[in-house]
Amino acid sequence: MIRKFLLERISWIGFFLILQLLALLIAYVDTNLALNSIYYYTFLSSVLFLIFLFIRYQKETRFYREMNDRAANLDVTTIPDGESPFEKIIETTMVEQMERLKKESSHNQSLLEQEKDDMLAWIHEVKTPLTSMHLIFDRISDQKTRSQLTYEWLRIHLLLDQQLHKKRMPFIENDLYMEEIHLEPLIFSELKTLQSWCIQKGIGFDIDLEVASVLSDSKWLAFMLRQLLTNAVKYSEASEIMVRSFDENGQTSLAVTDSGRGIDARDLPRIFDKGFTSTTAHHDHAATGMGLYLTRKAADSLNMNIEVDSKLGEGTTFTLIFPKRNDFLEIREL
Repeated sequence: MIRKFLLERISWIGFFLILQLLALLIAYVDTNLALNSIYYYTFLSSVLFLIFLFIRYQKETRFYREMNDRAANLDVTTIPDGESPFEKIIETTMVEQMERLKKESSHNQSLLEQEKDDMLAWIHEVKTPLTSMHLIFDRISDQKTRSQLTYEWLRIHLLLDQQLHKKRMPFIENDLYMEEIHLEPLIFSELKTLQSWCIQKGIGFDIDLEVASVLSDSKWLAFMLRQLLTNAVKYSEASEIMVRSFDENGQTSLAVTDSGRGIDARDLPRIFDKGFTSTTAHHDHAATGMGLYLTRKAADSLNMNIEVDSKLGEGTTFTLIFPKRNDFLEIREL
């Protein structure tokens, strides 16, 4: 701060030094003036000037030190009171701008809430005719036609579900309810939704649950599992997908393993990025690049880790790692 203060006052300091040199020059040229007296005056005025600089430094930098140390937020109470006219101008301007930004932020937040509510209401309304359509499919006698229609219905259903959770994601902390969840009924409920698709592709499941229950939020855990199972089915053909739970290093893990096309090593660091699809199958226009992104976001909010192990052409394993039991209270506070 001292260096900045001196740089700010460099013109005044320079002007003072010029005056001192001018006095010495006049004493040197004018023989009627006593040179020793001018030396004494120069020394005394320099000492007084240094004392003056020190006092002004303490007084003038208080406001800016407090401004520099304050948190970067819109809390106007943290803005220090200005003493000099210029400091008061800065204080007044900042307070006015922060108040305006707070009003704009509040307005934008209200618009965002309204948009979210409208979107959620629309999704729920759309689900009603979708449910009716699914019941109508059972009346179709042509098995091939019914399978095709069911598959397209499932795609719409999953996209709507993904959009629903995407809109809820910014407010996930308000939506969490931590409880003991039995994995078997949760997994079978998700598999039942994908049943027609799996039959069509000739895919079966091997369930091995060494750990029967976990502590988590059932709605968001079901969403994450749905994304992993959907990906596994989507990129597999006539094979078996394994779902297993196990304990490792005091933490419960839930792994979904498929033997599908796998993921290229160069894509692995980016698969959880928003909108990223694939470099090996970039022609796949059905992929949105949102499923794994939302899964990672939900896992972070639940204090969970998600790991992936994959080899191109051999298959992929996604593993959800739950927090330790002694971390449950920390999550529950959310």
